[in-house]
Amino acid sequence: MRKIKLIWDFRGPDSAKIAEHHEKHLKEYIAIEKLPLNITGFDVLNEMHAIAWMVVTDDFMIPVRDALKPHRGELAP
Repeated sequence: MRKIKLIWDFRGPDSAKIAEHHEKHLKEYIAIEKLPLNITGFDVLNEMHAIAWMVVTDDFMIPVRDALKPHRGELAP
């Protein structure tokens, strides 16, 4: 089964703090929805761009995408 990394982009001088906080909400969503994968994170790409992300399987991609509206997605390794 494929794993898909859903990504939320944050830009600006506070992007790192916002992405870190957004990850907390992703963890809460995973717990509430009892999703089978609990893989989340945030990465600071530069001083003006950070991302928060979570990994889902094909089965959960569409419901999670529709509920949380990520900015983009990619296949996870």
